[in-house]
Amino acid sequence: MDELLYLVHRIPYPPNKGDKIRSFHLLKHLAQSYKVHVGAFIDDAGDWQYAQALAKLAGGEVKLLPLNPRLATLKSAIGLLTGEPLSVPYYRDRRMQAWVDAMLATKPIARALVYSSSMAQYLMQHHTIQRVIDFVDIDSDKWRQYAGKKSWPMSWVYQREARTLFDYERRVTHEFAAAAFVSDAEAALFKKLAPDCTDKVFGFSNGVDTDYFSPGHAFASPYPMDERAIVFTGAMDYWANVDAVTWFAREIFPGIKRAHPAAHFYIVGSRPTAEVQALAHANGVRVTGAVPDTRPYMAHAAVAVAPLRIARGIQNKVLEAMAMAKPTVVSEQALEGIEATPGKEILLATDAAAFAAQVNYAIAGQAPEMGAAARERVVSDYSWAGHLRIVEQLLRGSAPVAMDASAHAHAA
Repeated sequence: MDELLYLVHRIPYPPNKGDKIRSFHLLKHLAQSYKVHVGAFIDDAGDWQYAQALAKLAGGEVKLLPLNPRLATLKSAIGLLTGEPLSVPYYRDRRMQAWVDAMLATKPIARALVYSSSMAQYLMQHHTIQRVIDFVDIDSDKWRQYAGKKSWPMSWVYQREARTLFDYERRVTHEFAAAAFVSDAEAALFKKLAPDCTDKVFGFSNGVDTDYFSPGHAFASPYPMDERAIVFTGAMDYWANVDAVTWFAREIFPGIKRAHPAAHFYIVGSRPTAEVQALAHANGVRVTGAVPDTRPYMAHAAVAVAPLRIARGIQNKVLEAMAMAKPTVVSEQALEGIEATPGKEILLATDAAAFAAQVNYAIAGQAPEMGAAARERVVSDYSWAGHLRIVEQLLRGSAPVAMDASAHAHAA
């Protein structure tokens, strides 16, 4: 069996949050054809328990290093002196570099996949292997969006990160054999921003495990019988999610609560920040923190929401809610890259008033067929196996075969 090096900024196991869902399924797919050697960081002490399961799945050697977010943030300040994007020194570790160098010197590794731009630094000097990077999102553009939401001096820091990280993303793309993004739309934007990289840029969508995320499972309801639950799922220390639930709780939900007194807004996700926890003081808002399984919360909700105002790429939370046959209300940003028909398979809102109206519409039971249509869309267009074939082609050095809309609808 051929051997492959896989570098990931966060341990790709278990698939319990956005970035780990994609990195896990990439590993699961690659392990069918390769003995995979994995190098990754652990920023959550609870993830050490998964080291053995990760090694079993990968089949090769595994190098896991602890990453202390506070110390890494201090270390990232080096970028201000070197001109680098701050996220590169954040993930720089001599031990990881030594392991990568040793693996390439002693193992018959001809191919490497890098997940996220911050891990590309470990392969920049290794030119003899086939290197492919999955950027996932255009992270530099996320920093540009963040800058618009912050006041000085953080707006300056974020603007600088957007500029320096984009330069780095473009340099990595030139250096590597191919670069992938989470959708055709994301890939098209990068090509527009960096036309000199066009021939190396491809898109492949996230998928959904539609057996796991299925309305066919019988879950006990986590909600009181007299409530009509509105649910948001996601990592609640991620600023885009914090911004989304704060906006919804403060600007949108009060009107919904007046129209539907039984409505309650559930924020379901790990590591809620102090700002998120404070939202629980509002009438009808519940903050759960980490839960063993998000599916019961989706299965028994009246409606799922994704009120993101800052976003790049495809939102797993939206696809998962659709797979659970749940009416889902999304912002334009949250719908980006998802081929769902507004009004038929999903409810789209362009501002706070429209968002409230769409949630009220769903709570009132006026979209009875939407859940089934949403699940049908996900089942037909969001297969992991179908999308991940592109990665295999890139690693083998062949250009991916173009797919038609029905086979590749969500790489867009």
